[in-house]
Amino acid sequence: MATVKRDYYEVLGVSRDCTPEQLKVAYRKLAMQYHPDRNNGDKGAEEQFKEVGEAYSVLSDPQKRQRYDAFGHVDGAQPDFGNFSFDSAFDLFDMFFGGGGRRRAHTGPQRGDDLRMNIEITFEEAVFGAKRTVEVPRATLCTECNGSGAKPGTSATKCATCSGSGQVRRTMQSIFGQVASVTPCPTCHGEGQVIQEPCTVCRGQGRIQGRHTVEVTIPAGVDDDVTLRLTGEGEPGPRGGPAGDLYLGFRVKPHPNLVRRGQDLLYELPISVTQAVLGDTIAITTVDGEHPVEVAPGTQPGRQIKMHGLGVPHVRTGRRGDLICVVRVVVPSHLSHQDRALYEQLGGREGKPAEVKKGFFDSLRDAFRG
Repeated sequence: MATVKRDYYEVLGVSRDCTPEQLKVAYRKLAMQYHPDRNNGDKGAEEQFKEVGEAYSVLSDPQKRQRYDAFGHVDGAQPDFGNFSFDSAFDLFDMFFGGGGRRRAHTGPQRGDDLRMNIEITFEEAVFGAKRTVEVPRATLCTECNGSGAKPGTSATKCATCSGSGQVRRTMQSIFGQVASVTPCPTCHGEGQVIQEPCTVCRGQGRIQGRHTVEVTIPAGVDDDVTLRLTGEGEPGPRGGPAGDLYLGFRVKPHPNLVRRGQDLLYELPISVTQAVLGDTIAITTVDGEHPVEVAPGTQPGRQIKMHGLGVPHVRTGRRGDLICVVRVVVPSHLSHQDRALYEQLGGREGKPAEVKKGFFDSLRDAFRG
């Protein structure tokens, strides 16, 4: 039976709208309180220290926090926020207090850097999604040494400082007493091996500058504020290390007739005085092609005509918003003699203002508000 986890915000004693700085302060306080070196092997304190570290590791990461706020704990277990261990809590503690605890040194080939780039997409691609081929300027594996960093015909040798373990152990005195720490080896930088004869092409890095092609599926409903994470498509690590991630942002080209407002689309619908008075069926061009709009007789300027389901899909649920047509009555600035005669027959020139529906200007402002 799965163990029911406490709410991470409750664990840290903060509100759900707390700032990153408030999160950090709460974590520092609780990490000091429950640190095992201050509680003489108390298993309860050790578990609370681990729980505090786990909560902070999720809520301090914007993407993980967003997912947690949306989904919480699934079936009493943690959703896919990444692996967390007891040593991870010490990693977080050391990050703030610089102490030695039982932190594990990260050894072996280093992970490559994350990359970030933006691509320009059309309005329609943002609405419906698309597949794009993106060329990413990044390092590629050196073909001369096959990514090893060593000159062809040679190989890396075991590091004499750490005997190939990639880490060194030190003992230091702290406010909690004598504490042993394990850190990456300063000679081999945690790799456990040293290259005596570097590759002349990549200078021992195992990679050279180049370009990489990535096939990207753009989700329907993306906007300028959406960032897509492509795992393992970032910079390859030196000497065969794992690649980082690629974070892809979007710049959406404006549409000539439509303006996006969340999941809804706004369309300014110009109509003539006659169409406003008598009503009409008008074909307009949307992202879905031509659609008829029913203009009722007596339609006032600024009226909103809503067309359900013709807006932008939600990037997660796929549910589409609406297309909202905002009516603008176009008054002719020049009339022929015949048109003028017809308007004069209609009358209406009384020397006083015409009646205007209360709230008209308010509704017009709301329609185009941002």
